Amino acid sequence: MSTTLTASTEVDVPVRVAYDQWTQFESFPEFLGGVDRVTQLSSTMTHWVVSIGGVKREFDAEIVDQVPDRHVAWRSVNEEVLHRGSVSFTELDADRTRIDLEIEWEPEGFVEQAGAALQLDDLQVKSDLKRFKEFIERRGAETGAWRGEVHEGERTDRSGSGVV
Repeated sequence: MSTTLTASTEVDVPVRVAYDQWTQFESFPEFLGGVDRVTQLSSTMTHWVVSIGGVKREFDAEIVDQVPDRHVAWRSVNEEVLHRGSVSFTELDADRTRIDLEIEWEPEGFVEQAGAALQLDDLQVKSDLKRFKEFIERRGAETGAWRGEVHEGERTDRSGSGVV
């Protein structure tokens, strides 16, 4: 049975800085607990290695919808691992952004199911967003950026006129 986790935070950086940092998937281990490695395979495909409660999992995730400074949505492509989510960015003012994160995943095995039942996964997601906030506010600038758009899993050019 899948579980859905939600968390929000406000960061003291412009929306572009927060969004641009989030597109740097390979930096996720710096602030996401349990994420050992993320490898960017293409503009729409990533490979994840995670460790949760001593259980190591690997899966590929596809970016299915992405609009600069607005949102990123993804889903796993491996049938044996259910993981999907979205993150949205709302400009509160020129130097402040609200981030809303939603993740759906399916805990497997006793350790993951027990952690979900105790809402440890929910606490982890909230802690991860707090670490992202600290990371980006301390830096004050993103480590990189990807400004392309993705709709229905297809990358489109900047003008939205077609697939590139």
